[in-house]
Amino acid sequence: MKAIVFDGTVNKLVDGVTVRDPGPGEVQVRIVASGLCQSDLSVVNGKIPFPTPVILGHEGAGIVEAVGPGVSTPAIGDHVVLSTLATCGQCTACTSGRPTMCRASFGNRETPFELDGTPIHNYAALSTFTERIVVKAGQAVPISKEVPLSTACLIGCAVLTGAGAVFNRARVAPGDSVVVIGAGGIGLNVIQAACIAGATTIVAIDTNPDKKAKTSLFGATHFVDATAGDTVAAIRELTDGGAAHVFDCVGGEAITSQAMEMLDWGGQLIMLGVAGPEAKLSVPATTFYMDRSVLGCRYGSSRPGADIPKYVEMYRSGRLLLDELVTKTYELANFESLVDDARAGKLDRGVLLMPS
Repeated sequence: MKAIVFDGTVNKLVDGVTVRDPGPGEVQVRIVASGLCQSDLSVVNGKIPFPTPVILGHEGAGIVEAVGPGVSTPAIGDHVVLSTLATCGQCTACTSGRPTMCRASFGNRETPFELDGTPIHNYAALSTFTERIVVKAGQAVPISKEVPLSTACLIGCAVLTGAGAVFNRARVAPGDSVVVIGAGGIGLNVIQAACIAGATTIVAIDTNPDKKAKTSLFGATHFVDATAGDTVAAIRELTDGGAAHVFDCVGGEAITSQAMEMLDWGGQLIMLGVAGPEAKLSVPATTFYMDRSVLGCRYGSSRPGADIPKYVEMYRSGRLLLDELVTKTYELANFESLVDDARAGKLDRGVLLMPS
């Protein structure tokens, strides 16, 4: 089968990759569509160290083609959105409803892929830049067949991470003020979830002023061009002294330090952007005297088995925008064009379509 393989230097379209049959508790999924996330690009540019060769991609949707022993859900033919959480289902984190804290869900998934007898690493327990994958059954969450897979795929990362950060981690309440740094796929989902949660002031910050219209569509009440003046001062003015919640969807020492200055007393900074492995956060201790806090947030603190169906129904009822997230779709052979457009800031989300 065909796959995009990153060899440590370049991404290559390779034919001849094999994937093993599903074992007990596993399913095989034919990938229909996969979004390109900044985390994939962060492996390519070295921001996230990862062994190679590897098949990247972790935001996918497809159709179940085979199931292993002991699997009753999903069934062959089901349309599914894929989750990166290959959880054990037995530890304290899993049984207490916090699957993102399951140690088994992070970096412990054995790769099912080979090329000419040599294993190829999988990424985020998925690797969706290929035609077929084998995953744990719990990673493949069934959805309505009425939902286009080309948009449903975005639920697997951008929506779970962005909306989950609002609903599950920050717990934004009606009347709250929210600042969102970075208006990409994750940031737009933070914005629309904050709007759904009832936030009355939602400020989007981005270096690209052309994003103003899209952030407004998703629910932002204000837009600040990060290249045009004192961003912190602008936020303090718009939020009457500081925001209740600031979501850093970019990452990096300078941005995160600025984000802390945007908080009101009792405000919280939610960290979503991926910083480099050597990045440090330096904040004056006095910052925390007025009950300010910094919250890490892995994968939107989500519960994919419950959250994915919830977001699908919100989309079907018109409350959650998905189609509007997809700027452009690309064929597998044009993967590098997708990467170039994403790096150039031309996309909210670009989606890779697999051969049918």
